[in-house]
Amino acid sequence: MTELQIGLLVIGALVVAGVLAYNRVQERGAQRDAERAFRSGHADALLDEQPQRRERQVDAARAPERSAAPAQAAPDERIDYVIELALARPLAAAAVREQWSTLERRHARRALLSGSPDGTRWRAGLQLVSRDGAVGEAELIEFRSTVETLAAAVGATVAAPEMKAAIEAARELDAFCADTDVQVVVHVMAPPGGSLPGTKIRAAAEAGGLALEPDGRFALRSDDGALVYTLAARDGIAFSAATMREAAPGGLTLSLDVPRAPETRRAFESMMRLAQQLASLLGGSIVDDNGNVLDERATAAIAAQLQGVRGRLEGRGLPPGSAAALRLFS
Repeated sequence: MTELQIGLLVIGALVVAGVLAYNRVQERGAQRDAERAFRSGHADALLDEQPQRRERQVDAARAPERSAAPAQAAPDERIDYVIELALARPLAAAAVREQWSTLERRHARRALLSGSPDGTRWRAGLQLVSRDGAVGEAELIEFRSTVETLAAAVGATVAAPEMKAAIEAARELDAFCADTDVQVVVHVMAPPGGSLPGTKIRAAAEAGGLALEPDGRFALRSDDGALVYTLAARDGIAFSAATMREAAPGGLTLSLDVPRAPETRRAFESMMRLAQQLASLLGGSIVDDNGNVLDERATAAIAAQLQGVRGRLEGRGLPPGSAAALRLFS
């Protein structure tokens, strides 16, 4: 090979590398632009501005902490962009999931894969909405492209929904979730200048069926482990079994994350009963975030509002505490 040929090869390689680098920069720029255009963020005026959808609250001071979606979920057309893969011959699950691992690393728990018992049909889904907001167009394009690459690698044919309609559906679903993402927070306050003794707090909480959890809050859970509501010190200091005797907060906070809690009315009634028991036992009062006392009339009004929220979620096929609701509101 002559020096001229070698030189031309080197120049050609540099040109190709430059084109690939330029395309990558353009792709990342387009992805950021698309995400800004399609991402939804519904901020609550009472909360610090955050680059994520925040929750409407009833007598609330802060948003629910992000919770994990249920494990082993399958793609659901109501909340996922679902791509169907079909194979002429059965393929072992291990072979498909080996290819799928790249998508799992990229999209984490929002990417789901399920297969038919005979291994000839697979469904790949990307969750359209979470408490972070709606999926971006660029991310959806990337997901579809990666699934199509996977399908080619395993010899599968692909059937995918139209992406523009999926983006529109995601934005509409995100708006619905923002309107129904409600947390109820009430406080039990000690008398002026006083505090609430930790031993009595623990006794009342455990009598109500709550247990102290590793995060320092007492929690009531359903028989299947679903979180119903929590009880914590209002100042945010975590409780612990070793220090409950010395604990003496000036107030307690009870929180109910409505879309994630099963049996909304019973959950709210249970939470308010505990609040009343604590107030009676500790000589405190039940107030909202502004310090206004919550009487029976105010409590009834909140209960009615929650029933309305539950009705809207059920009407959408997303009853509070259901697997789909747990995924959307996570």
